[in-house]
Amino acid sequence: MERGAWKSNFGFVLAAVGSAIGLGNIWRFSYLCHKNGGGTFLVPYLIALFTVGIPIMILEFAIGHKMRGSAPKAMHKIHPEWEWLGWWPVFFVMFGINLYYTVVIAWCGLFALFSLAPLLPAVDALPWSAGKDGTEGFFMHDFLGRPRPADLGPGETAGVFDLGGVQWPILLMTVFVWAVLWVICARRVEKGVELACKIFMPILLLLTAILVFWGLFLDGAVAGIIEYLRPKPALLGEAQVWREAFGQIFFTLSLGFGIMIAYASYLPKKVDLVGSAFITSIVNCAYSIFAGFAVFSVLGYMAHVKGAAVGDVVTGGPGLCFVVYPEAISLLPGFNSLFGFLFFVTLFLAGVTSAISIVEAFAVAAIDKFGWKRIGVVTVTCVIGCAGSIIFTTSAGLLLLDIVDHFLNNYGLVLVGLLECLLVVWYYKIDHLHFHLTDANQGSYSKAMDIWWEWSVKFAAPAVLIIILAWSLIDELSKPYEGYPVKALVIVGMGWVLATFLVSGVFSVYTKHRPAELPDE
Repeated sequence: MERGAWKSNFGFVLAAVGSAIGLGNIWRFSYLCHKNGGGTFLVPYLIALFTVGIPIMILEFAIGHKMRGSAPKAMHKIHPEWEWLGWWPVFFVMFGINLYYTVVIAWCGLFALFSLAPLLPAVDALPWSAGKDGTEGFFMHDFLGRPRPADLGPGETAGVFDLGGVQWPILLMTVFVWAVLWVICARRVEKGVELACKIFMPILLLLTAILVFWGLFLDGAVAGIIEYLRPKPALLGEAQVWREAFGQIFFTLSLGFGIMIAYASYLPKKVDLVGSAFITSIVNCAYSIFAGFAVFSVLGYMAHVKGAAVGDVVTGGPGLCFVVYPEAISLLPGFNSLFGFLFFVTLFLAGVTSAISIVEAFAVAAIDKFGWKRIGVVTVTCVIGCAGSIIFTTSAGLLLLDIVDHFLNNYGLVLVGLLECLLVVWYYKIDHLHFHLTDANQGSYSKAMDIWWEWSVKFAAPAVLIIILAWSLIDELSKPYEGYPVKALVIVGMGWVLATFLVSGVFSVYTKHRPAELPDE
């Protein structure tokens, strides 16, 4: 089968950045930073970037480029018994992370439509500004359908298993998101992903910059920025801060997804893999930190108005982005509707570019393994994914999202990264990848860089990840995540991780192909 290719290395870097830059930078990074003490979170986040993030990004680029295939095919070429290590991440990302991620994208689409409401004759305010509960109450109760405390009877709670009804606007928008993914992914990669990223990424960067620079001049913004940048040393001793910082690095850089391996397989033989990895990683994390200024400047303003501490002004959690940004848009001196529409549409498109990469990673894996037609693989994948997303559109969807996101990112992705280092680097021998990187880069990267990368993926990254995982498990056993019932954490969180692991094992043995010949060095 003829393999697609990127039209340019610039297109590849844009697609890699597009996969990495998305909702994770604005939606996930902001609430984790707020939850873990602002500046405190930035310390382990930056440590994770340089000890684990960039080294494993180079590793995944090298594997995909050398083996010329998806994650399962690449692992199979290294050793047939390791094929499961390629299938597991593409399964739990496609049928775990992408199921709730598309729902969050749908939230963005609906908020874009809400922004246009004041343009209607009978409406004179943005929907989240009109309610008595403010933006947080609008998002939690009116939008997501979470019951208000007054609506619950004595002793009654609305827990993880109290699904409630489906929120129809969210469901319909989620179906639309999956339809968009199908249209783009059914096309050849250079026509779909590359084009989408070239159009959407600059728009997102521009609108984020406007919000950041405007937010810095709000009353109270300085207090918010201080909260954002000032570490709290006492919190650095908590396992949760380190666990979620390392998990965010894997999530935001799309490491352990199988995506970067698949994307690198489309590159020409001569390409700067090391430089591309550095650009992708640093641009991504710099954008996250930059966008954080917008969130915390508005939090500072909200704290100033309410006379509260910045850390206490909103509840936080996965919905923080949909509380703070609408509040910021409401405060703009003019053109609120237009700006809100453009911002949330662009956020919608940024999420779509990341979701595209997830579908693409799974589709390439299935095509490489079974030789199926792209249109068929993408159609079946999107239909199953859309059906699986329904549970996250219920009233309990936010709670389910929180648990699944916690386990798949902080344990699943981190474990995949650790196994890639241990199995690929130690068994396959890193010299094979050294020679390949040097040849692909045409000898352009230095001996010092070579030593740093080998030391990182052989020793530093595995050691750090083992410590983080062990520390996190001990902490999790003594203090269940966010106070959720242990039953919910085991069934929903661990159950999702284990189910995808078992399915990946079945796929890896379903059809035993003879390993393809490795390309000559």
